[in-house]
Amino acid sequence: MMPLEDTVDSRGGPLNAPRPRWFTHERYIVVLTWAFTLFASLRVVSYLPTLWTIWEQQNSNQHSVLTWLTWLGANLTMAAWLHEHNGRRFNRAVFVNLVNATMCAATLTLIVMLRV
Repeated sequence: MMPLEDTVDSRGGPLNAPRPRWFTHERYIVVLTWAFTLFASLRVVSYLPTLWTIWEQQNSNQHSVLTWLTWLGANLTMAAWLHEHNGRRFNRAVFVNLVNATMCAATLTLIVMLRV
């Protein structure tokens, strides 16, 4: 027969009993979703200082049209890719990529307007 102290863990529970999992896959998905929402929102807001600076200085020479065009294309195609791989459903990730594409398009438009 085992001594009592060999059959209980440090909390007094049975040894080798299943322990509750605090960080389950479901909780991970919730945390990941909120992190995505936070950083995607910050990303959208992060375009504003660039737009403001270009407008205030009335000079867009320091910004690459090719770079902004590439980012616009990347966001649009990512939105389309997500839409297709999500059963042609519109979800938060598709929306965020479309908003980012809009901000890239606004920046690109401002750059080109100031160069014409």
